[in-house]
Amino acid sequence: MSNTMKRRVRVEIDLAALTRNYRRIVAHVKPAKVLCVLKANAYGLGVGAYARTLAEAGCKMFGVAEPFEALELKKCLRGSDADIQILSSALPDEIPAMVRAGVILPVTDVATAKLISVAAVRARKVARVHFKIDTGMGRLGILADDALDVMGEVLALPGLDCEGVFSHCPMAYDPKDPFTKRQIARFKKLVSDAAARGIVFRKVHMAASDAINNFPEAARPPFNVVRTGINLHGSFDPNGRRALKVEPVLSLKTRVAQVRKLPAGTTLGYGRTWCLNAPTRVATISAGYADGLPLALTNRGFVLIGGHRCRIIGRISMDYTTVDVSDVPDVKAGDEVVCFGRCGRESITPDDWAVVKGTHAYDIICSLGNRVQRIVRQ
Repeated sequence: MSNTMKRRVRVEIDLAALTRNYRRIVAHVKPAKVLCVLKANAYGLGVGAYARTLAEAGCKMFGVAEPFEALELKKCLRGSDADIQILSSALPDEIPAMVRAGVILPVTDVATAKLISVAAVRARKVARVHFKIDTGMGRLGILADDALDVMGEVLALPGLDCEGVFSHCPMAYDPKDPFTKRQIARFKKLVSDAAARGIVFRKVHMAASDAINNFPEAARPPFNVVRTGINLHGSFDPNGRRALKVEPVLSLKTRVAQVRKLPAGTTLGYGRTWCLNAPTRVATISAGYADGLPLALTNRGFVLIGGHRCRIIGRISMDYTTVDVSDVPDVKAGDEVVCFGRCGRESITPDDWAVVKGTHAYDIICSLGNRVQRIVRQ
């Protein structure tokens, strides 16, 4: 295959926009510090470029979901003094390697803390840990009612630096839901009660991207760290506020495969879900659900060609999608198609797709297929 041949589908990542977004978030939550979440290979976009760009912009804290992500991130940040933290859980067989690597670990129960302590003593290291408190997420961590007793027991173990405490919110995308406010109040009381017992933490965090936008009190004392993931990409949950003035980082592009004028009565795609009621110019574009186009866009979504919004007509298939190009003069095979991103004065975002699919931007970004080429732009 020629080295000059272009991949049909590509996602372009604007690293300058990423830097601007990070700095806007930093300014918005100041004096709290920002921990950038780069789990799942930076949501499938390539953790290396993201990590190096954010580190150059001043980020000193990164979060991941599991040990292999932590080790990959350490390679990307070799020579940096940035902290890498696992935010979810640590399994028994994973703990010794994570302690040796200097990864910050979550304490989700006393048993885990004891294993981290043993590994730290054996490695002649001090393991940094954060207590993970379940204030209502119902997924992982120490139940809030049990937390003070667990903290007391863990603090007596050797080899641990219990530097932090954190929690997570299941409803922070909805600014009107009272559950998050109750969670925040419960967590703040726990931190206060711990301080009354002489247990003080250097890092206290609860807010992720949704809470940063919808519950600003979660970025104020006693909180001094926030976590951000989706806002770095310029995306938001469709239900919440958009307090952060961030911009889209991503553009998903493909090319026209063929243009035909089809007669009235022609049906398009699997299931024959669209029937042309008049002669119509139809372009088949070289992207489908294997590349990340949600099936929910069938007969509902749009793409951009030549600065025009072109309606998706017919069911999206694995490799191709048909669109109405009646309003696009001179479109031909090989022309660029913007699936999401900006084209002329028009734009489509992952958030727009998320609304149609009834989901959120994380789902859209993480669904970009393996054959989609990742291209970084400085």
